[in-house]
Amino acid sequence: MQLLFKQRLFSWFDSYDIYDESGNTVYTVKGKLSWGHLLEIYDRFDNHIGTVQERVLTFLPKFLMYINGQEIGEIRKELTFLKPKFTLDCNGWTVDGDWLEWDYRVKDSAGSLIMTASKEFLHFSDTYVLDIVKEEDALLCLMIVLAIDAAKCSGGQD
Repeated sequence: MQLLFKQRLFSWFDSYDIYDESGNTVYTVKGKLSWGHLLEIYDRFDNHIGTVQERVLTFLPKFLMYINGQEIGEIRKELTFLKPKFTLDCNGWTVDGDWLEWDYRVKDSAGSLIMTASKEFLHFSDTYVLDIVKEEDALLCLMIVLAIDAAKCSGGQD
């Protein structure tokens, strides 16, 4: 399954439209006024299904992820040089990124690929392509990319 993650160009808060391979809107992400990033995810029927919320007053960016109101894990940026490192506490998955912070891979505890995410160049707004192995992992994969993008923004790298 492939998703196209595109930030809305003219928006006061972080807002994104997420499209499938056919160009259909699968998810909508709405940023909410909050201390730190607060991103709410809606399905194609406008039902609230997930939340990515930044924990404030931490040394490095840290985000909690919720599906249907249940906390399912967290992702946090680690202090490293040259190559970005995120620690993911969810499903036994790991995140690995390239040194430019444009491409990411998520793998399970056995080392099997769950998703790749690549930032596209030459767009007016942030645009990512997510290649997800299993369709049932799409929401969690989207949440991981949202948290990484918000962490980069919090670090002044956006």
